[in-house]
Amino acid sequence: MIETLKSACLEVRKSVKHLVGTPEGNKEMGLGAGGDISRNIDIIAEEKVIDIIKECGTNPTIIGEECGTIVGNENHGYVIMDAIDGTTNVTRSIPFNCCSLAYATDSKLSAVVDAAIIDIATGDLYYASKDKGAFLNGNKLSVRKLDSIKVNEIIAGVNISGISQELLQSIGPIISKLNHIRVFGANALELCFLARGYLDMFMDFRGRIRPTDMAAAFLIVKEAGGVILDKTGNSLDSEILFGNRFSFIALSELKIYDYLR
Repeated sequence: MIETLKSACLEVRKSVKHLVGTPEGNKEMGLGAGGDISRNIDIIAEEKVIDIIKECGTNPTIIGEECGTIVGNENHGYVIMDAIDGTTNVTRSIPFNCCSLAYATDSKLSAVVDAAIIDIATGDLYYASKDKGAFLNGNKLSVRKLDSIKVNEIIAGVNISGISQELLQSIGPIISKLNHIRVFGANALELCFLARGYLDMFMDFRGRIRPTDMAAAFLIVKEAGGVILDKTGNSLDSEILFGNRFSFIALSELKIYDYLR
């Protein structure tokens, strides 16, 4: 399945890169199954993925941001996709968006065994298979390990879009402790930046993240040597059923969590 996911990512980029920031690509097509506005570029990308999956000779259940759940053969696993992650960036031609695809053998994040994410702006292709490592354009990925925890060296990604005042206050001590915070606007690609060593951590405590947002990045980060925890500090796992939402913190290593805790 990994080759199918990689091919689908490449085909999506070919199909949509010329639509980024254009009136044609930005055209509103109603609400997607996830409740957000679907743009024409979202629909085109998702249909391309669905077509390629149907051609691969298996019939997995497909879970997508726009299409919801397309039930397949219960023995053929699950494809979890966010065909365009960072749609708001796309509407403004901000070059930080991606196509994110994962394959799971069961209905849990921990059952994801193949993943592929393509940076639509650059063409960088991230991918991983369980217990086989994570890769970027054929080169093995590894998170950045710190010799010692120095707060002025930690670079953190944080998603605080639409955060409540109460939650902002509760995570305020963490934010004030970190000197280098980045907000790029596409969770899956930001987690890939963690996997390649650009970031040391990424957190989203809003309780809004869906399995489609991070199923692929979940495996890529772990195969690159990182850890992903839930809001209680335990290893993250979640049902991938459509509509499920959660919070998480991803780190290059646990000692950053211990330092911030």
